[in-house]
Amino acid sequence: MAITNSKTTAVPIAKGTARKHRVTKELLRIIRPGCIAVIDHDDLDDLAAEGLIAAGVTCVVNAGQTMTGTAPVTGPLLLLERGVTVMEIEGSALSFINDDEELTVTAESITAGKRTIPCAAFTRERWLYFYKQAHHGHHERLREFIDNTLAYADKEKDLVLKPLYCPELRVRLEGRHVLVVTRGRDYKQDLAALNGYIEAYAPVFVGVDGGADALLEQGYRPDLIIGDMDSASDRALRCGAELVVHAYPDGEAPGLGRIRKLGLEAAVLSSCGTSEDIALLLAYDHQCEKIVTVGGHSHMFDFLEKGRKGMGSTVLVRMKIGSKLTDAKGIALLNCGLDKRLRKQASWKKASWKQAACSLLRKLRISKT
Repeated sequence: MAITNSKTTAVPIAKGTARKHRVTKELLRIIRPGCIAVIDHDDLDDLAAEGLIAAGVTCVVNAGQTMTGTAPVTGPLLLLERGVTVMEIEGSALSFINDDEELTVTAESITAGKRTIPCAAFTRERWLYFYKQAHHGHHERLREFIDNTLAYADKEKDLVLKPLYCPELRVRLEGRHVLVVTRGRDYKQDLAALNGYIEAYAPVFVGVDGGADALLEQGYRPDLIIGDMDSASDRALRCGAELVVHAYPDGEAPGLGRIRKLGLEAAVLSSCGTSEDIALLLAYDHQCEKIVTVGGHSHMFDFLEKGRKGMGSTVLVRMKIGSKLTDAKGIALLNCGLDKRLRKQASWKKASWKQAACSLLRKLRISKT
Protein backbone atom coordinates (compact mmCIF):
# COMPACT_ATOMS: atom_id res chain seq x y z
CA MET A 1 0.00 0.00 0.00
CA ALA A 2 1.27 3.45 -0.90
CA ILE A 3 -0.08 6.58 0.81
CA THR A 4 0.58 9.52 -1.51
CA ASN A 5 0.18 13.28 -1.46
CA SER A 6 -1.16 13.42 -5.01
CA LYS A 7 -4.72 14.55 -5.69
CA THR A 8 -7.13 12.32 -7.56
CA THR A 9 -9.29 13.46 -10.48
CA ALA A 10 -11.64 10.47 -10.30
CA VAL A 11 -15.38 10.98 -9.85
CA PRO A 12 -16.32 10.93 -6.12
CA ILE A 13 -18.59 8.15 -4.85
CA ALA A 14 -19.09 9.80 -1.47
CA LYS A 15 -18.08 12.91 0.41
CA GLY A 16 -18.49 13.61 4.08
CA THR A 17 -17.04 14.04 7.54
CA ALA A 18 -15.17 11.07 8.94
CA ARG A 19 -16.24 9.66 12.30
CA LYS A 20 -13.68 7.10 13.36
CA HIS A 21 -13.58 4.41 16.03
CA ARG A 22 -12.12 0.91 16.07
CA VAL A 23 -15.18 -0.37 17.97
CA THR A 24 -18.30 0.00 15.84
CA LYS A 25 -20.80 0.03 18.71
CA GLU A 26 -18.80 2.84 20.34
CA LEU A 27 -18.90 4.76 17.06
CA LEU A 28 -22.69 4.46 16.86
CA ARG A 29 -23.01 6.59 19.99
CA ILE A 30 -21.27 9.59 18.39
CA ILE A 31 -21.86 9.37 14.64
CA ARG A 32 -24.17 11.83 12.88
CA PRO A 33 -26.35 11.45 9.77
CA GLY A 34 -24.46 12.06 6.54
CA CYS A 35 -21.07 11.14 8.02
CA ILE A 36 -18.63 8.53 6.71
CA ALA A 37 -18.09 5.75 9.24
CA VAL A 38 -14.44 4.71 9.57
CA ILE A 39 -14.19 1.38 11.41
CA ASP A 40 -11.99 -1.65 11.98
CA HIS A 41 -14.50 -4.51 11.97
CA ASP A 42 -13.96 -8.10 10.85
CA ASP A 43 -17.12 -9.93 9.74
CA LEU A 44 -19.49 -6.98 9.87
CA ASP A 45 -22.58 -8.39 11.58
CA ASP A 46 -26.26 -7.50 11.18
CA LEU A 47 -26.47 -5.49 14.40
CA ALA A 48 -23.57 -3.26 13.38
CA ALA A 49 -24.99 -2.82 9.89
CA GLU A 50 -28.46 -1.99 11.20
CA GLY A 51 -26.93 0.54 13.58
CA LEU A 52 -24.97 2.21 10.78
CA ILE A 53 -28.08 2.36 8.59
CA ALA A 54 -30.16 3.82 11.42
CA ALA A 55 -27.41 6.41 12.02
CA GLY A 56 -27.76 7.58 8.43
CA VAL A 57 -24.17 7.05 7.28
CA THR A 58 -23.47 7.56 3.57
CA CYS A 59 -20.38 5.37 3.36
CA VAL A 60 -18.47 2.86 5.46
CA VAL A 61 -14.67 2.70 5.29
CA ASN A 62 -13.45 -0.51 6.91
CA ALA A 63 -9.85 -1.19 7.91
CA GLY A 64 -10.82 -4.72 8.91
CA GLN A 65 -11.98 -7.61 6.76
CA THR A 66 -15.63 -6.89 6.04
CA MET A 67 -15.99 -10.66 5.63
CA THR A 68 -13.36 -13.24 6.46
CA GLY A 69 -15.19 -16.27 5.11
CA THR A 70 -15.52 -17.65 8.65
CA ALA A 71 -19.08 -16.57 9.45
CA PRO A 72 -21.90 -16.14 6.91
CA VAL A 73 -22.71 -12.59 8.00
CA THR A 74 -25.30 -10.60 6.10
CA GLY A 75 -24.46 -7.19 7.53
CA PRO A 76 -22.49 -6.04 4.46
CA LEU A 77 -25.36 -7.04 2.19
CA LEU A 78 -27.81 -5.05 4.31
CA LEU A 79 -25.65 -1.96 3.84
CA LEU A 80 -25.32 -2.45 0.10
CA GLU A 81 -29.06 -3.06 -0.31
CA ARG A 82 -29.73 0.25 1.46
CA GLY A 83 -27.37 2.09 -0.87
CA VAL A 84 -24.52 2.52 1.63
CA THR A 85 -21.12 2.27 -0.07
CA VAL A 86 -18.64 -0.06 1.65
CA MET A 87 -14.94 0.49 0.98
CA GLU A 88 -12.02 -1.50 2.41
CA ILE A 89 -8.56 -0.15 3.25
CA GLU A 90 -5.52 -1.87 4.71
CA GLY A 91 -5.36 -1.97 8.47
CA SER A 92 -2.23 0.16 8.59
CA ALA A 93 -4.01 2.95 6.67
CA LEU A 94 -6.45 3.61 9.51
CA SER A 95 -3.96 5.91 11.24
CA PHE A 96 -3.88 8.15 8.16
CA ILE A 97 -7.53 9.10 8.57
CA ASN A 98 -8.35 11.55 11.35
CA ASP A 99 -11.63 11.79 13.17
CA ASP A 100 -13.79 14.71 12.03
CA GLU A 101 -11.85 15.46 8.84
CA GLU A 102 -13.44 15.73 5.40
CA LEU A 103 -13.12 12.69 3.12
CA THR A 104 -13.63 12.23 -0.58
CA VAL A 105 -14.15 8.62 -1.65
CA THR A 106 -13.69 7.37 -5.22
CA ALA A 107 -13.70 3.87 -6.65
CA GLU A 108 -9.96 3.44 -6.00
CA SER A 109 -8.90 5.92 -3.34
CA ILE A 110 -9.86 8.06 -0.36
CA THR A 111 -8.62 11.62 -0.07
CA ALA A 112 -8.10 12.76 3.51
CA GLY A 113 -6.58 16.24 3.61
CA LYS A 114 -3.53 16.03 1.35
CA ARG A 115 -3.27 12.25 1.72
CA THR A 116 -4.56 9.76 -0.84
CA ILE A 117 -5.25 6.27 0.52
CA PRO A 118 -5.86 3.27 -1.77
CA CYS A 119 -9.18 1.48 -1.26
CA ALA A 120 -11.33 -1.20 -2.85
CA ALA A 121 -15.11 -1.52 -2.99
CA PHE A 122 -16.79 -4.37 -1.16
CA THR A 123 -19.42 -5.54 -3.64
CA ARG A 124 -22.37 -7.93 -3.70
CA GLU A 125 -20.19 -10.37 -5.65
CA ARG A 126 -17.57 -10.34 -2.89
CA TRP A 127 -20.27 -10.82 -0.28
CA LEU A 128 -21.64 -13.87 -2.13
CA TYR A 129 -18.14 -15.35 -2.51
CA PHE A 130 -17.35 -15.11 1.21
CA TYR A 131 -20.87 -16.20 2.20
CA LYS A 132 -20.49 -19.41 0.20
CA GLN A 133 -16.98 -19.90 1.58
CA ALA A 134 -18.30 -19.68 5.14
CA HIS A 135 -20.90 -22.36 4.45
CA HIS A 136 -18.44 -24.63 2.65
CA GLY A 137 -16.12 -24.58 5.68
CA HIS A 138 -18.95 -25.09 8.16
CA HIS A 139 -18.03 -28.61 9.34
CA GLU A 140 -14.37 -27.80 10.01
CA ARG A 141 -15.29 -24.62 11.89
CA LEU A 142 -17.88 -26.53 13.86
CA ARG A 143 -15.19 -29.03 14.88
CA GLU A 144 -12.89 -26.21 16.03
CA PHE A 145 -15.79 -24.48 17.80
CA ILE A 146 -16.73 -27.65 19.68
CA ASP A 147 -13.12 -28.25 20.75
CA ASN A 148 -12.84 -24.67 22.04
CA THR A 149 -16.22 -24.88 23.79
CA LEU A 150 -15.36 -28.12 25.60
CA ALA A 151 -11.90 -26.89 26.61
CA TYR A 152 -13.26 -23.69 28.15
CA ALA A 153 -16.26 -25.45 29.68
CA ASP A 154 -13.82 -27.61 31.62
CA LYS A 155 -11.87 -24.55 32.78
CA GLU A 156 -14.93 -22.49 33.68
CA LYS A 157 -17.21 -25.06 35.33
CA ASP A 158 -16.82 -23.34 38.70
CA LEU A 159 -18.85 -20.50 37.16
CA VAL A 160 -22.01 -22.58 37.56
CA LEU A 161 -21.03 -24.87 40.43
CA LYS A 162 -20.89 -21.94 42.85
CA PRO A 163 -23.95 -19.69 43.29
CA LEU A 164 -23.50 -16.18 41.88
CA TYR A 165 -24.72 -13.57 44.34
CA CYS A 166 -24.56 -9.78 44.30
CA PRO A 167 -25.02 -8.69 47.94
CA GLU A 168 -25.51 -5.05 46.94
CA LEU A 169 -28.42 -5.86 44.61
CA ARG A 170 -31.56 -3.90 45.54
CA VAL A 171 -33.89 -5.19 42.82
CA ARG A 172 -35.90 -8.16 44.11
CA LEU A 173 -35.68 -11.15 41.78
CA GLU A 174 -36.90 -13.89 44.10
CA GLY A 175 -40.17 -15.47 43.00
CA ARG A 176 -40.54 -13.18 39.96
CA HIS A 177 -40.34 -13.55 36.20
CA VAL A 178 -37.18 -11.95 34.79
CA LEU A 179 -36.97 -10.73 31.19
CA VAL A 180 -33.33 -10.54 30.03
CA VAL A 181 -32.77 -8.50 26.85
CA THR A 182 -29.47 -8.76 24.96
CA ARG A 183 -28.37 -7.16 21.70
CA GLY A 184 -28.82 -10.14 19.38
CA ARG A 185 -30.37 -10.89 16.01
CA ASP A 186 -33.94 -9.52 15.73
CA TYR A 187 -33.98 -8.64 19.42
CA LYS A 188 -36.10 -5.51 18.95
CA GLN A 189 -38.78 -7.33 16.96
CA ASP A 190 -38.91 -10.22 19.44
CA LEU A 191 -39.22 -7.83 22.37
CA ALA A 192 -42.11 -6.03 20.68
CA ALA A 193 -43.85 -9.40 20.22
CA LEU A 194 -43.83 -10.03 23.99
CA ASN A 195 -46.24 -7.24 24.96
CA GLY A 196 -48.93 -9.71 26.01
CA TYR A 197 -46.53 -11.66 28.22
CA ILE A 198 -45.23 -8.47 29.79
CA GLU A 199 -48.75 -7.23 30.61
CA ALA A 200 -49.64 -10.58 32.16
CA TYR A 201 -46.55 -11.18 34.30
CA ALA A 202 -44.94 -7.74 34.90
CA PRO A 203 -41.40 -9.21 34.81
CA VAL A 204 -38.24 -7.62 36.14
CA PHE A 205 -36.57 -5.93 33.14
CA VAL A 206 -32.86 -6.72 32.81
CA GLY A 207 -30.91 -5.06 30.01
CA VAL A 208 -27.56 -6.57 29.08
CA ASP A 209 -25.59 -3.53 27.90
CA GLY A 210 -27.35 -2.24 24.75
CA GLY A 211 -30.38 -4.41 25.50
CA ALA A 212 -31.36 -1.65 27.94
CA ASP A 213 -31.91 0.73 25.02
CA ALA A 214 -34.23 -1.76 23.32
CA LEU A 215 -36.37 -1.83 26.48
CA LEU A 216 -36.55 1.98 26.54
CA GLU A 217 -37.50 2.10 22.86
CA GLN A 218 -40.48 -0.17 23.63
CA GLY A 219 -41.55 2.06 26.51
CA TYR A 220 -40.18 -0.08 29.36
CA ARG A 221 -37.71 1.21 31.94
CA PRO A 222 -35.00 -1.34 32.79
CA ASP A 223 -34.90 -2.32 36.45
CA LEU A 224 -31.34 -3.59 36.13
CA ILE A 225 -28.54 -3.07 33.60
CA ILE A 226 -25.67 -5.57 33.59
CA GLY A 227 -22.55 -5.54 31.45
CA ASP A 228 -19.24 -3.89 30.72
CA MET A 229 -21.23 -0.77 29.76
CA ASP A 230 -19.71 -0.42 26.30
CA SER A 231 -22.91 -0.38 24.21
CA ALA A 232 -25.61 1.04 26.50
CA SER A 233 -26.39 4.68 25.78
CA ASP A 234 -25.93 7.46 28.33
CA ARG A 235 -29.73 7.79 28.31
CA ALA A 236 -30.11 4.15 29.33
CA LEU A 237 -27.50 4.36 32.07
CA ARG A 238 -29.20 7.48 33.47
CA CYS A 239 -32.74 6.06 33.31
CA GLY A 240 -32.78 5.11 37.00
CA ALA A 241 -31.99 1.42 36.61
CA GLU A 242 -29.73 -0.32 39.08
CA LEU A 243 -26.30 -0.83 37.49
CA VAL A 244 -24.02 -3.86 37.80
CA VAL A 245 -20.65 -3.68 36.03
CA HIS A 246 -19.35 -7.04 34.84
CA ALA A 247 -15.65 -7.21 35.74
CA TYR A 248 -12.96 -9.66 34.70
CA PRO A 249 -12.14 -12.47 37.16
CA ASP A 250 -9.11 -10.46 38.38
CA GLY A 251 -11.40 -7.59 39.37
CA GLU A 252 -10.53 -5.21 36.53
CA ALA A 253 -13.70 -3.37 35.47
CA PRO A 254 -13.12 -1.09 32.45
CA GLY A 255 -16.80 -0.11 32.35
CA LEU A 256 -16.68 1.38 35.83
CA GLY A 257 -14.77 4.41 34.54
CA ARG A 258 -17.63 5.38 32.26
CA ILE A 259 -20.16 4.99 35.08
CA ARG A 260 -18.15 7.29 37.33
CA LYS A 261 -17.66 9.79 34.53
CA LEU A 262 -21.45 10.03 34.27
CA GLY A 263 -21.64 10.63 38.03
CA LEU A 264 -23.45 7.34 38.66
CA GLU A 265 -22.94 4.44 41.06
CA ALA A 266 -22.76 0.74 40.29
CA ALA A 267 -22.07 -2.59 41.93
CA VAL A 268 -19.14 -4.57 40.50
CA LEU A 269 -19.43 -8.31 39.88
CA SER A 270 -16.28 -10.23 38.90
CA SER A 271 -16.71 -13.39 36.88
CA CYS A 272 -15.68 -15.22 33.73
CA GLY A 273 -18.22 -15.76 30.98
CA THR A 274 -20.18 -13.22 28.97
CA SER A 275 -22.34 -10.46 30.45
CA GLU A 276 -25.37 -12.34 29.16
CA ASP A 277 -24.24 -15.42 31.13
CA ILE A 278 -23.85 -13.34 34.27
CA ALA A 279 -27.32 -11.81 33.93
CA LEU A 280 -28.90 -15.26 33.59
CA LEU A 281 -26.97 -16.72 36.52
CA LEU A 282 -27.78 -13.73 38.71
CA ALA A 283 -31.50 -14.16 38.07
CA TYR A 284 -31.34 -17.91 38.67
CA ASP A 285 -29.19 -17.84 41.79
CA HIS A 286 -31.34 -15.05 43.27
CA GLN A 287 -34.25 -17.53 43.12
CA CYS A 288 -36.35 -16.05 40.30
CA GLU A 289 -39.39 -18.05 39.15
CA LYS A 290 -38.86 -17.87 35.37
CA ILE A 291 -36.27 -16.41 32.97
CA VAL A 292 -37.30 -15.24 29.50
CA THR A 293 -34.53 -14.20 27.13
CA VAL A 294 -34.66 -11.92 24.10
CA GLY A 295 -31.71 -11.56 21.72
CA GLY A 296 -29.78 -14.37 23.39
CA HIS A 297 -26.74 -15.96 21.77
CA SER A 298 -27.17 -19.70 21.46
CA HIS A 299 -25.35 -21.14 18.44
CA MET A 300 -22.00 -21.12 16.66
CA PHE A 301 -22.67 -18.33 14.16
CA ASP A 302 -24.01 -16.09 16.95
CA PHE A 303 -20.62 -16.33 18.62
CA LEU A 304 -18.43 -16.24 15.52
CA GLU A 305 -20.10 -12.95 14.57
CA LYS A 306 -18.99 -11.59 17.94
CA GLY A 307 -15.44 -12.80 17.36
CA ARG A 308 -15.74 -15.62 19.91
CA LYS A 309 -14.30 -19.03 19.01
CA GLY A 310 -16.41 -21.01 21.46
CA MET A 311 -19.31 -20.84 23.90
CA GLY A 312 -18.07 -22.81 26.91
CA SER A 313 -19.58 -20.59 29.61
CA THR A 314 -22.91 -20.29 27.76
CA VAL A 315 -23.28 -24.08 27.49
CA LEU A 316 -22.62 -24.43 31.23
CA VAL A 317 -25.04 -21.67 32.17
CA ARG A 318 -27.85 -23.12 30.07
CA MET A 319 -27.25 -26.55 31.59
CA LYS A 320 -27.79 -25.01 35.01
CA ILE A 321 -30.73 -22.67 34.39
CA GLY A 322 -32.53 -24.69 31.70
CA SER A 323 -35.48 -25.65 33.92
CA LYS A 324 -36.41 -21.99 34.33
CA LEU A 325 -35.40 -20.71 30.91
CA THR A 326 -37.67 -19.76 28.01
CA ASP A 327 -35.82 -18.46 24.94
CA ALA A 328 -38.00 -16.05 22.94
CA LYS A 329 -35.66 -15.93 19.95
CA GLY A 330 -37.71 -15.84 16.76
CA ILE A 331 -41.07 -15.30 18.45
CA ALA A 332 -41.80 -12.27 16.24
CA LEU A 333 -41.37 -14.44 13.15
CA LEU A 334 -43.62 -17.15 14.59
CA ASN A 335 -46.29 -14.60 15.54
CA CYS A 336 -46.19 -13.13 12.06
CA GLY A 337 -46.61 -16.58 10.51
CA LEU A 338 -49.44 -17.42 12.92
CA ASP A 339 -51.26 -14.16 12.15
CA LYS A 340 -51.06 -14.87 8.41
CA ARG A 341 -52.35 -18.41 8.94
CA LEU A 342 -55.24 -17.24 11.10
CA ARG A 343 -56.19 -14.58 8.55
CA LYS A 344 -56.10 -17.20 5.80
CA GLN A 345 -58.23 -19.59 7.88
CA ALA A 346 -60.70 -16.78 8.57
CA SER A 347 -60.97 -16.03 4.85
CA TRP A 348 -61.51 -19.74 4.15
CA LYS A 349 -64.26 -19.92 6.76
CA LYS A 350 -65.87 -16.80 5.32
CA ALA A 351 -65.69 -18.25 1.82
CA SER A 352 -67.12 -21.59 3.06
CA TRP A 353 -69.98 -19.77 4.79
CA LYS A 354 -70.80 -17.91 1.58
CA GLN A 355 -70.73 -21.15 -0.40
CA ALA A 356 -73.03 -22.83 2.12
CA ALA A 357 -75.43 -19.88 2.02
CA CYS A 358 -75.51 -19.88 -1.79
CA SER A 359 -76.12 -23.64 -1.80
CA LEU A 360 -79.00 -23.25 0.66
CA LEU A 361 -80.58 -20.50 -1.45
CA ARG A 362 -80.36 -22.67 -4.56
CA LYS A 363 -82.08 -25.54 -2.70
CA LEU A 364 -84.83 -23.19 -1.50
CA ARG A 365 -85.45 -21.96 -5.05
CA ILE A 366 -85.60 -25.53 -6.34
CA SER A 367 -88.07 -26.59 -3.62
CA LYS A 368 -90.34 -23.60 -4.43
CA THR A 369 -90.47 -24.53 -8.07
